Parts: sequence; C-alpha cells; structure tokens
Amino acid sequence: MQHPEINRILTYILIFTAVLFLMSVTAVRANPPDTLSISVDEAIDIGMVNSYLLRQGLLDLSTADSQVREAWGTVYPQVNVSANYTRNVVTANPFAGTEAGGFFDAFASIEWLNYNERARTDGNPSTTPIEFDEFLDRQRQGFEEAGIRPPGMGDDPFNVDNQFMSTLSVSQTLYSGRALAAIRGAEKFRKMHEDKRDHDRQAVAHRIRSAYYSAKLAQEVADVLNKSIERTARTVEEIQKSVEQGVLAKSDRLSAEVELVNLETEYIEAENNAEIARKSLNMILGIPVRTHLHLRSDLALDTQNIPDIPAVEEAYRQAIRHRPDVQQVEGLIEIEKVHRNLARASYFPDISAFANLNYFGNVPDRRQIIMQDSGDPFQYTARDRDFFADAYWNPSVAVGVQFSWRLFTGFQTTQQVQQRSIAIQQAQINYEHLKESVYLEVVQAVNNLNAAYKRIRSQERNIEQAELNHEFAVRRLQEGAGTALEERQASMLLDQSRLSYLSAVHDYLVAYSEYQKAIGERI
Repeated sequence: MQHPEINRILTYILIFTAVLFLMSVTAVRANPPDTLSISVDEAIDIGMVNSYLLRQGLLDLSTADSQVREAWGTVYPQVNVSANYTRNVVTANPFAGTEAGGFFDAFASIEWLNYNERARTDGNPSTTPIEFDEFLDRQRQGFEEAGIRPPGMGDDPFNVDNQFMSTLSVSQTLYSGRALAAIRGAEKFRKMHEDKRDHDRQAVAHRIRSAYYSAKLAQEVADVLNKSIERTARTVEEIQKSVEQGVLAKSDRLSAEVELVNLETEYIEAENNAEIARKSLNMILGIPVRTHLHLRSDLALDTQNIPDIPAVEEAYRQAIRHRPDVQQVEGLIEIEKVHRNLARASYFPDISAFANLNYFGNVPDRRQIIMQDSGDPFQYTARDRDFFADAYWNPSVAVGVQFSWRLFTGFQTTQQVQQRSIAIQQAQINYEHLKESVYLEVVQAVNNLNAAYKRIRSQERNIEQAELNHEFAVRRLQEGAGTALEERQASMLLDQSRLSYLSAVHDYLVAYSEYQKAIGERI
C-alpha cells in the first residue's frame, strides 16, 4: 500500500530536482574519478571554485579594479608624442595677386647699388661704378667659373622642400570636479561588485546545501523503503508459516505479498529519484554527471548542540549590517550621489598646466651655400650643408596654464542635478522596500527554524513509540496473539515516523541555510 508521507517527499524531491536541472550549469572535467566521496562543506568548497556565477563575478570585479585605475588616470600627467613629415611638391606663392613678389627680384639691384657705392667710396681708382647689366654679366660669369648654379631671380625664399615636426606635450590636471567625482564613483562601483560577489557566494552556498540535503533525503527515503521491504519480507515468511499451520487464511498471505511488491516498486522509484538528485548535485558542483557522488554528511541533527538563534529583531539588525544585497543598495545610493556631483562639477572650472616641446626641421633639397671672396666680389665658392645642420633644425618650448569654465549652459546643468537628486530619492525608496523584504525574510527563516526544530523533537519521541509498537506487533504475530494486518500497520507507522523525522531534519538544515543567507553570514 502507498505511504502518504513517502508520496509527499517523493513529489517534493521530483519538483526540486527538476528546478535544479533547469537552473544548473556544468563544468566538464577530463578523466574524473568513478566515485567521489564528499561532505556538505567539501561540496561548498568545490562549488566556490567551479561555479560559473562566481567565476563571472570575479571577472566583473577585475573589470571594476581596472575602472578604478582608469579613473585615477584622469588626474595623472598626460604625456603625448607626435611627429609628422611634409613634402612640399608644389608650393603656392604667398604673394600671389600683390606687387610684393617684385621685392625679391630687387635683391640683385640692391647688391648692384652696394657694389657701386663701395666702388665710389673705397678710394681705389681701379674700381669704378658699372651699369646694372654689366654687374649681372660679371656676376653670372663668376658663378660659371666657380661651377655654381646661380640662384634664380624668381626663387621663393619661403619654399621649403622638406618639413619635419615632432612634439612632446605634457599636461597635468590641477583641478577638475568631474575627474574627482569619477574616481569616487569608480571606487563605489568596485565596492558594489565586492558586495555582489559576496551575495553570489551566499546564494551558491545555499543552493549547494539545499541540493546536498535533498539528495541525501532522497537516499534516506530509499534506505527506509529498503528496510521496510526487509521487514515485510520477514512478515510474509511468518504469515506463510501461519497459513501452513492453518492459523491464518491464504488471503492474509496474498495481501502481504501484494504489499511487498508495492514497496519494491516504491523503492525502485525512490532509488531513481535519489540518483537524479545526486546527478543534479553533480551539475551544480561542476562535476561530470558520470561521476558517482557518495554523500558522507548524515541527515541528522544533534539537538543538544543546536546553535542559538537570536530573536527576530536582533537577527534583523545583523542582516542590515552584514547582508551584501543591502550594502549593494546602499552603494547604489552613493553612486547616484556621485552622479549628482558629476553634474554639479559643471558649475566649476577645469584648471590644468601644460608644457609643449616642439622640434621643427625645414630642410631644402638644395642645401648649397654661396660665399664671395673678400678680394673679388665676382669670385665665388660654394659648399653643401649637412641634412641635419643646425640652420635647418630649431626647437621651441612653451609652458602655461589652461583655464576652462562653462558659465552658462542653458540651464542644462541645473536640470541634470535635479534628475540625479530624483534618482537618489528613488534609490532610497528601493532601500526602504528592501529592508522590509529583509525583515520578512528573517521572520520566515526564524519561524521555519523553530517549526522544524519542534517537529524534530516531536518525531524523535514518535520514532521511539513507533519502534516499540512495531516490536509488540511482531511479537504478538509470532505468538499467534496478533494479526498480520496489525504488524503491517505498525510497520507502516514506523516508516512514516522515520520519514517524517528525516523530512523534519532536512527542513531544519535547509531552513538554517536560509537563515544564514537571510542574516548575511559570510562564506
């Protein structure tokens, strides 16, 4: 016959394991052991390493660390280096459309006037002023004798074939309200990720405990049914003897045999449920499903050493102080305040210092220098300058302070500050709502603990009575004073008592795990 308590527990296990299969993630490991024996604490340690949720949280925390360093980088010195090269293939005449271009053609005239002035005033009768055309002819002849290409009268002195520029720029923020607020925001954001990591650890630990205890309960149910099968089998043998002796009717034997088959069917189903529960635990722990888990921790409770559970108000105060999700919402309020400070920073100026070091190079393709002999103004010599000659390369250095202040933004800053203030109020409302939810969660956890503990104490006494009742029923059956129906009823009551006790212990352990999570106990 079916046991109501067994059916209730089996239904609970099936629902729980189905949810676990949908929510679980798996981490494949190569060459796993065939059997792995673990306690509940060891299972939690394994889950802390293999959990995808926690591994993702660690990466989020690393990202937050990087964001903090990035925010600090905005107030560190900024150093930039740049360089460029320009080849002037065709250069426009900067004096096009004006009469200034003739100014450069007049250079030869100036040289002619200087020559004639020196010839007139030097007191040497052999040197006399000459005509302009003769001056140009003698000058051209001197260039040809020296093998020098004379400069063209139309050459543009501003045209440089090759231009180089390299710049080293250094800037240092002296004051920036936005930068300082961004640093505080990044640090608060990192703290929120730390709280999220702690919250995830608590959630994973609670999930592992629940799965472990459920798998253990499923196995215990199968063990209870197995023991019930053994007792019923012995009862069938006793009834058979009584039937042969004519004490009992054959219908009693048939009824007992039917009950034995029903128990065996329940046992097969319970074994299957236990196997599914263990495989679900495998998935949660990130252990390959083909690995058999041996659950060492007993589904038992020492009622003499149960930890003290504080009153609801004290437990609630602990939760507010220690729960990571509460601290997360507190951090969210602080971040919204940082966003408001970022908006307010637009009211203030940005001040920075800078230093620029530039190095320019203007290098022509023709780097020839023409020099007159001191004795004869129409005798010339020439030499080529080096590409890196100092005449072509020049440095420049500039330092200063930059001041920037947005005095009017069309009231945009005011509205941004107002929006951030509203966001702060919304976050505070969410915080108050969360505290109420936490209080309810703590109340439920404490009540569930107390109710489960009372059930345990009650079932402890009930098991003793059920065992004693079954012993009496077996003895009466053996002596012929009792009936097989009485023995089977006593056996069923004993099974129900044991299952109720195991269910109460399971509920207490799960409730205690929920309590640990509710008050924010760190893992």
